[in-house]
Amino acid sequence: MQQPCAACRMLRRRCDNKCLLAPYFPTEDVDKFVGVHKVFGASNVIKMIQMVEEREREDAVKAMVYEATARLRDPVYGSTGAIYQLQKMIEELKAQLESMKSLVSELREQEEQLLSIRNNNVHGHNDDIFENYGTFSAEFHHLMDSSI
Repeated sequence: MQQPCAACRMLRRRCDNKCLLAPYFPTEDVDKFVGVHKVFGASNVIKMIQMVEEREREDAVKAMVYEATARLRDPVYGSTGAIYQLQKMIEELKAQLESMKSLVSELREQEEQLLSIRNNNVHGHNDDIFENYGTFSAEFHHLMDSSI
């Protein structure tokens, strides 16, 4: 005898070979169906699955499960809340990236100025200032190239 799918098991009904929910809610996925049932109701889940072409049903069920999970977590905004948070994070990261690009540009200008001063130092004075510049410059370029 075949075990009932998670939906039929929860709804306490007989599950046969023609069960529309069985392919999407196997016996071991009771929690998936519980969430979808709480948010949409069993009859609406069945109606939504029937409205979608058969080749798209699995994706439709995944979307329902995702939205139900998000709606249970955040009853007001559901998945929209998560999308909003991600968009906000993207904007913050873009601002940070622009700030870092600006800093890199400033540091490169300072480097060029230091090189210019070093190259214009004809008399050999202040050579000790630039003694470790080669090491600094190599480390600076490696850091900047790896961060961008």
